[in-house]
Amino acid sequence: MSAHLFAGRAARPDAGSGPAGLSLRDRQALAVRALWLPLPGDLSDRTAEAGCELTPQRSPSDRLVGGCIRFRPSQYCAASGQLERTTLKTVFFATVAAGLEDLLAPELEALGARDIRRQSAGVQFTGDLACGYRVCLWSRLASRVLLRLDHFHAPNAAALRSGIERMSWEDHLLPDGSFMVAFTGTSAAIRNTHFGALTVKDGLVDRFRARTGRRPSVRAERPDLRLAVHLFREQATVYLDLAGESLHRRAYRLEAGPAPLKESLAAAVLLQAGWPALATSGQPLFDPLCGAGTLLIEGAWMAGDVAPGLLRSYFGFQGWLGHVPTLWQRLRQEAQARRIAGLDRLPVIAGRDADARVIRVAEANVARAGLTGRIHLTPGELGDAHPPGDTQAGLMVVNPPYGERLDSVGTSRTLHATLGRRVATAFGGWRAAVISALPEAGSLMRGPHSPQLEVANGAIPCGVWVWDVPATGASDAPGAEAAIVADPGAEALVNRLRKNMRHLGRWARREGIEAYRVYDADLPEYAFAIDRYGDWLHVQEYAPPASVDPELAARRRATLLAGLPEWLEVPLDRVVFKTRERQRGRAQYVRQDTKGEGQVIQEGGLRFWVNLTDYLDTGLFLDHRATRVLLREAAAGKRFLNLFCYTGSATVYAAAGGARSTTSVDLSATYLDWAQENLRLNGLDGSQHRLIQADGRTWIDEDTGTYDVVFLDPPTFSNSKRMSGTWDVQRDHAALIAAVMARLAPGGQLVFSTNHRRFRLDAEVAERWQVADLSRATLPPDFARNPAIRRCWRITPR
Repeated sequence: MSAHLFAGRAARPDAGSGPAGLSLRDRQALAVRALWLPLPGDLSDRTAEAGCELTPQRSPSDRLVGGCIRFRPSQYCAASGQLERTTLKTVFFATVAAGLEDLLAPELEALGARDIRRQSAGVQFTGDLACGYRVCLWSRLASRVLLRLDHFHAPNAAALRSGIERMSWEDHLLPDGSFMVAFTGTSAAIRNTHFGALTVKDGLVDRFRARTGRRPSVRAERPDLRLAVHLFREQATVYLDLAGESLHRRAYRLEAGPAPLKESLAAAVLLQAGWPALATSGQPLFDPLCGAGTLLIEGAWMAGDVAPGLLRSYFGFQGWLGHVPTLWQRLRQEAQARRIAGLDRLPVIAGRDADARVIRVAEANVARAGLTGRIHLTPGELGDAHPPGDTQAGLMVVNPPYGERLDSVGTSRTLHATLGRRVATAFGGWRAAVISALPEAGSLMRGPHSPQLEVANGAIPCGVWVWDVPATGASDAPGAEAAIVADPGAEALVNRLRKNMRHLGRWARREGIEAYRVYDADLPEYAFAIDRYGDWLHVQEYAPPASVDPELAARRRATLLAGLPEWLEVPLDRVVFKTRERQRGRAQYVRQDTKGEGQVIQEGGLRFWVNLTDYLDTGLFLDHRATRVLLREAAAGKRFLNLFCYTGSATVYAAAGGARSTTSVDLSATYLDWAQENLRLNGLDGSQHRLIQADGRTWIDEDTGTYDVVFLDPPTFSNSKRMSGTWDVQRDHAALIAAVMARLAPGGQLVFSTNHRRFRLDAEVAERWQVADLSRATLPPDFARNPAIRRCWRITPR
């Protein structure tokens, strides 16, 4: 049942009873003053019909809401013929990011809200107009503040339109004003929100046309009136959006870093960490990965009693006829005075970031926030971050980049582990607060396994972890010991890694090999592949089956990352972590990151460019090493073809072995450029070495050349748009081998290789040609623990 609104209109200009040519602010003032004119004698009857209620004013700031009054007849003063100044008890709804309702409720109570009811993604409360204004100005968590205008039954579009048309819109908006409608919810009759919004618009416009002969316009950007209409179980609730734009837009962040965090969410992290109390006691705030400075600015404003809405130039109520400018200005002036006093009490607030460009963005945001000289920013790496000054306690708050924003989830996990290690070694006695999208972030950082708060940063689900860091020297000692304490099963892992490293390290040094596999899921519960590339580690986690507890898998992952630097004597910032799942087609070749970082490694007296970060594979298949040696020996003085050549490592071996010519074919221009660089690194970039961009299947059918040695290592599956049809190695290998053998010179040989675990060589191949299984002969020592990793055959004419 809706509450009907009664409003005096004696001086309302748009009704034709006031002076023409007045400004919007003057017309608003007249509209409000009209409500205080002497009321007619039939007051009691009219208020009874309205079913409205007026409560006594509690302070001089209390005014009218919505250009309308709900009142009791007793509030009418017979002696003066006027209404006593009163306060309307209005229903509001403050929206908030899901998960923050319990933080928002006490904040609203502190701002004067009453009758607080937590709901999903918001909090309902009651209060006067001053309370609504205060929430807009002071809430650090709310996204919008909605003032409820009406609530009615709307079983279909006609009822919705009729209910909207009955509302007294002329009390809220001028006929030549502007508005927009945000509609949420659906019903059996109203199945999409766009149709709902159009229905509301039509009802409002019809009301104005019937009453004034004019209509307001629809404007998406900063309209005079922004309405929010929610439909639920055939009940429509109509709100006025006092915020106009989301309150997280504080007007200081015109630029964002690469991993933006909403201002309201940053405030939530600080509140969850208890920052106001820590700031009051004088403890510092530090962010070692500060990015655009959002956490630091929100922390400074919180500690300095700065209203988060103070810099905003627009609110949704500014074009509303019920707006009371004098009340709003008084609240702003109070906030300005509190800001001046509060900023003088700021504790130390500091941040750093390794990216100098991001530091410049943060400095600009700090300046716009009015905090120049009060927040100290310096460039610097995470690995040597330390508390500002000589402080023994404080709050370290951080929003580390995570997978969705870094492109590489593995890189993000490594960074989280680096952060956890630095926190444990340099911030003993501090409190740590971290927001991250990685479910295992707490384990990686040696904090609580489960987050204390689950939220969403835009569309990304996140958790917030808060913990008190034990003093340095406590049981969380860094490195291998801490990992074993956290996961007793890790001791067997440590022993296996060290044993493998001793044995394989000696072999690799003797053979002149800088890239080799150290560990390959030797212990099934630690399902990782660990490769050493010079002084870097490339770690791949095999995706655990659904039967494995995700929290247990996360704990093992954290154990590995925490202990590897000491176990294998490699700095943590040189550990690259990836998750390896079953790949389809050339998915292993798809770019995963954009760092462009790489290095040159030695193998068999040759040099190769590898990239550990940007792709799932690195550019050098380590399990093909012995096959490459075989090809080098076979290619001397021969014409060599490398079909599906990838980065051309086999071509480099053949050319170095004295091949008369080489031809390398691949569909990817990126990998052909990589192959060219590998040839150049070894002084083998002469004209006798051809690189051809083409689909290997169609190219071999059209080619007329003859070759003495062919290396064929096709993908397991591919459905590239640049290919004709799909490729399946099990289904299609026999036809491809036949096409290659047709190009083979007398006495030539084809070396065919595949990593397909369940591959079976077609019987027709063995019937037509001589086939020798080289799988064991070409298995390198560092892959001997996993002989099923690849298969290899030599195929020659009979």
